[in-house]
Amino acid sequence: MTLKLDDTQRQYWVHWCQWMCAKYQRTSSAVEGRNGYLSQRHQANRGFSAQSLKVLTIIHNFDLKRPDGTTAAQRLFGHPFPDLFEWILSTINELPMPRRSSKAHQTNPLHVELFPA
Repeated sequence: MTLKLDDTQRQYWVHWCQWMCAKYQRTSSAVEGRNGYLSQRHQANRGFSAQSLKVLTIIHNFDLKRPDGTTAAQRLFGHPFPDLFEWILSTINELPMPRRSSKAHQTNPLHVELFPA
């Protein structure tokens, strides 16, 4: 397919490929980056549920910032995203009241109130 492209188109795609390859970065050590963090947490025998892995991925992509102030999503897509914490606060409505325990209304048969003599 590359033989059918003219020189300008080929140069465009070469530059695009170089740009995309610069976005992908492999960590050089087992303790760097997201995979290093996750492996340390797995070694601590805590484990992850599927939901907590999704949350950690969102935090990694949209909240963790490099010293230059950019997130992984900003670097990949080329535009800024709203602050993750502020966005979550804007989507949360009034918190519900805590539920009342049914055990609070039950009397304890082993507890006997003493009457003064």
